[in-house]
Amino acid sequence: MAAPKERRSLPAALPEPRVAAEDRLGNAWFSYTASGDQIVWSAPLRAMLGHPPAAQNEVSRKVLARYVHRDDHVKALGAITKAWTGGAPVRTTVRLMRSDGGWFDVDCRIEPVTNPDGTVRGVRGTVTDVSARESARREMARLARRSETVQDSLVDPDPATGLLNRARFADEIDRAQRRGGGAIVVIRVQPARPEDAAIRPELQADLLHRAARVLEGVVQEGALLGRVGPSEIGLLLAETSWPMARREAQLLVEALRSQTFVLPDTWLRVSAWGGLVRFTPDAEAGSHEVLIDAEHAWRQSRDADKTITPVAHPVPARDRQGSYRTRVADALGTDRFTLYAQPILDLQSNAVTRHELLLRVLDEANGPQSPIQVLDTAERLDAVYDIDLWVVERAMQLAAEQPGQCLQINLSGRSVGDPRLTDEVERLLAKYGVHPGQLTFEITETALIGNLSEARRFADRVRDLGCELALDDFGSGYASFRYLRIFPIDLVKIDGEYVVDLVDNPQDQVLVRALVQVCQAYGIRTVAEFVQDEPTLRLLRELGVDYVQGYLIGRPAPLLPGRLPST
Repeated sequence: MAAPKERRSLPAALPEPRVAAEDRLGNAWFSYTASGDQIVWSAPLRAMLGHPPAAQNEVSRKVLARYVHRDDHVKALGAITKAWTGGAPVRTTVRLMRSDGGWFDVDCRIEPVTNPDGTVRGVRGTVTDVSARESARREMARLARRSETVQDSLVDPDPATGLLNRARFADEIDRAQRRGGGAIVVIRVQPARPEDAAIRPELQADLLHRAARVLEGVVQEGALLGRVGPSEIGLLLAETSWPMARREAQLLVEALRSQTFVLPDTWLRVSAWGGLVRFTPDAEAGSHEVLIDAEHAWRQSRDADKTITPVAHPVPARDRQGSYRTRVADALGTDRFTLYAQPILDLQSNAVTRHELLLRVLDEANGPQSPIQVLDTAERLDAVYDIDLWVVERAMQLAAEQPGQCLQINLSGRSVGDPRLTDEVERLLAKYGVHPGQLTFEITETALIGNLSEARRFADRVRDLGCELALDDFGSGYASFRYLRIFPIDLVKIDGEYVVDLVDNPQDQVLVRALVQVCQAYGIRTVAEFVQDEPTLRLLRELGVDYVQGYLIGRPAPLLPGRLPST
């Protein structure tokens, strides 16, 4: 009799909680029943979410907002709805939130739970942690985006010739100079016949492209070629002896002179002259100074009708500065500088209310060329102030003759930091009777970085006079947003790099939208550059940009006597 009593007492002595079979296997699941609006979580799922297994079942639909990542709410609701209404299982991948604020990825299989009559009364979901898989997938996607959005190099090659551009070529000279001695030769290439000298810019680029191909077939192995000017090709001869460099330069110029170049619709022979300069590691002249000397040397070759002019030692810094200032003065005195104007469209009124004044340098054939090379050299040799002052005075004259138009004037970094400029601006405003509100001075981020305190003084003074201030190439530098707080900027010009492919580039759209929103918050108007087609214009309107500039609105055109070019 005793034995049966012991057997009857066993269940009371060893109580065992009832656990679902799936829980014992470690499966994570949840179920939702429409009656009672109740959600039940399995113990493993509670543990994944960071809640103790004994926590009470959820009875509120707010659970979705609490446990599903906010960016996945729509996806989760869509999967539940599809399973409920379709009566078939649905799979989806979402992120679930842990109690500590972190999140993890899960694959979820949602299947309907039906009544005996076939109607759906709830859903049941089985959850599997797939964080490792999704993390790897996101990392691959991130790397793909970076490879698409990051430039291949810091400096793009020259698009017309495929050669190194001037900035990159100068970098290579500096690198070669640190390693040892060498030489550079700069060759001027232009049509030999006077009647061909004024060929169209695109044909001049084509001529230089073909000349580069000829030189590539002649130069010694390891030599580097670059386009250093509108009609100039540079050759870097690193670690080359001076006699060898002289023979190489002579051979290159003669090869070009003996060649017949076939261009679209024409053929021609060329005139070519070379300027050869030697450099050493201990020389005080850097890459830009050596390039200036080489360019001066080819001009000496042209004037003396020689093949090359060799310069065994770079010009001393003091002599070079004085020489370049003299060249700038001669160019100003002989009208080698000229101004073009490009219209800017006000998107609210849909009318051109502004023009940007653009400096151009006339070459030997009186063709307009970009001033970047000249300005870069002038700024390095502290000779740019006279050029900027010339531009400001021409702008004042034009503003006096066009009282209804606003003009935007570009200034170099050195001039922004020169206290003489604001005195001259004030004097010229009075001399020509110009309304200060007609003038907007554009300064680049580079100018601000190099002359922070001086640039602030300039900004405050011109704003006190009633002129406006614009920040050019916004978004291309390192600290643009900071400048919006410390400078009284009225207008920001969004770098055209982010505009030219805006319609097809979602990343650029995000950036431009953010830039516009920041400027709007600070009370600053925006201009988008490089606008070339209607879809881009429409998108910029949607993004809230105030003004647009680019070939769609109008190309730069030479100033007409007393008035701006018509648009």
